[in-house]
Amino acid sequence: MKDLAADLDRRRAEHLYRHRRVLDGVQGPVLRVDGRELVAFCSNDYLGLAADPRLVEAMQRGAARYGAGSGAAHLVSGHSAAHHALEEELAAFVQRPRALLFSTGYMANLGVLSALLGRGDKVLEDRLNHASLLDGGLLSGARLRRYAHGDADAAAFALAESRGETLLATDGVFSMDGDLAPLPGLAAACTRHVAWLMVDDAHGLGVIGEGGRGSVSHFGLGLDDVPILMGTLGKAFGSFGAFVAGSQDLVETLIQRARPYIYTTASPPAVAEATREALRIVQAEEWRRERLRALVGRFRAGVQALGLPLGDSPTPIQPVLLGESARALRWSEALERHGLLVTAIRPPTVPTGGARLRVTLSAAHSEAQVDRLVDALAAIVRDERP
Repeated sequence: MKDLAADLDRRRAEHLYRHRRVLDGVQGPVLRVDGRELVAFCSNDYLGLAADPRLVEAMQRGAARYGAGSGAAHLVSGHSAAHHALEEELAAFVQRPRALLFSTGYMANLGVLSALLGRGDKVLEDRLNHASLLDGGLLSGARLRRYAHGDADAAAFALAESRGETLLATDGVFSMDGDLAPLPGLAAACTRHVAWLMVDDAHGLGVIGEGGRGSVSHFGLGLDDVPILMGTLGKAFGSFGAFVAGSQDLVETLIQRARPYIYTTASPPAVAEATREALRIVQAEEWRRERLRALVGRFRAGVQALGLPLGDSPTPIQPVLLGESARALRWSEALERHGLLVTAIRPPTVPTGGARLRVTLSAAHSEAQVDRLVDALAAIVRDERP
């Protein structure tokens, strides 16, 4: 039997041990964490909608109409009018014939890959894809091959060597680096070699592209280029859940074959009502994306002036690259002493030697809060000098 205590001790010694924090109150730029108020730069609430009173009111109305829970899976008695309306509105938003709700993005990725692939098939994935895409590839039983991060030529070479049913899966915006996948090159290669292209746009939808339609829209691509699109609703939309959008046949196939969809209780209809309100706001309030872009530029200018290594990211995900896990933890703890909450990201979430502070910005942050973070980083740089 595996010695669990020894394994935990090893993780502590390697600075890889993870701790939960207890939050009290609503999500926002300032959080009450373990009884202390901290300015948070680690949330994925990119547009500042998680605590928007309009979402809260929509959820309250939904709870009054539908109750607290859905009661069963979508295919039994859990698929409410709220769920159905949200699917139709999401499909219209991403300009696809159909959309299908899943309880989480992780389940959506597992469901798509295991429904469409099996033994004898092949799945190609970017080396830095989210764990859910990698796990979905493994669970599918297909042969999994990974190509160099962001390298469309390497992906095309791998596709040229593939035989039989092949699916290429990639993040649209990479969750730890904030950079964009080379979707035009990947789409062209998949078209040339008759392969599926699946994009997980969890960190792109709501943030980039025309009207916040994500990385696929950002590059001017459509359904013919990217037949499978997955998006989450707990980040820029400030709510919870996920969806897969594509053709009529794709969605019907997932309803019939995606086990995480078939065998999971549907999310509460009240959550769907809140998400419908978020979707309306995302499309109507372009100022949120404009403000977010301005804050990203302000932060990058400040950090670059300090000479710190910063990832090449145009998105609200701004990694400050520190290398060693112990150093990332030390900097995170120092920022907390300055009243700032920034999480240290360490292996295996990122490659060995790639530990970083994953700074995330929100439209709800103020310029003064961003400047405070830059000033705190400057103080750490001064303290670290011999």
